[in-house]
Amino acid sequence: MSNIIFGIRPVIEAIEAGREIDKVLIKKGADSENLVRLKEMCNRRKISVQEVPVEKLNRMVKMPHQGVIAQMAMISYREISDIMDELHEKGRTPLIVICDGITDVRNFGAIARSAECAGADAIIIATKNGAQINADAMKTSAGALNILPVCRVGSMRNTLKWLQNEGVELIAASEKSSRLIYEVDLKRPIALILGSEDKGVSNEILKMCDHRVAIPMNGTIESLNVSAAAAVIMFEVVRQRTNI
Repeated sequence: MSNIIFGIRPVIEAIEAGREIDKVLIKKGADSENLVRLKEMCNRRKISVQEVPVEKLNRMVKMPHQGVIAQMAMISYREISDIMDELHEKGRTPLIVICDGITDVRNFGAIARSAECAGADAIIIATKNGAQINADAMKTSAGALNILPVCRVGSMRNTLKWLQNEGVELIAASEKSSRLIYEVDLKRPIALILGSEDKGVSNEILKMCDHRVAIPMNGTIESLNVSAAAAVIMFEVVRQRTNI
């Protein structure tokens, strides 16, 4: 695998050099001084750390790995504050897409593809419990992940609070809402929040939202796949903003 590095020292050096890392896998139960230091570095840099059985590491790497493997990022992440500054300078009305607990890489890739086509300004994922941007995600996005800015944040709640302070309204997609997407003004600065297939948007995040919206359904199946729902809502944003 060309997108991984292994060994304590190489991984530490990669972090110190500022290389983009998706996550670090550490042998479960390992607690050496260097590994404690590595975990602290990852925490400061908002890099996800997972403790896994050594058998998983052995399957990934056939050479000595010292209980540490880092999966390198396939893209360069952006800071949402920088993106918002750029939008203010250009006079653009923000459309930010938030993925709350979406871990399926194909769903994420499809959402990114629709977001780029709809002219979204950024997509935000969490460091933990977020989809890994791997080859499958890149392929499903049809190249969108090479274009659309992606922000990875440690605290989704704090990020959403910050966006609200910046004048961005939080709109959660929820099939349980009695309010339809056509009944909300989407021409204003908005962050569209999409939840996982099984749980939807988390209750903690729902409580923060300014609006909850649903897509009208005429069939017997209660809801769309999250990536399909994302496309429907994002292109309603396009429709409203282009006065069609």
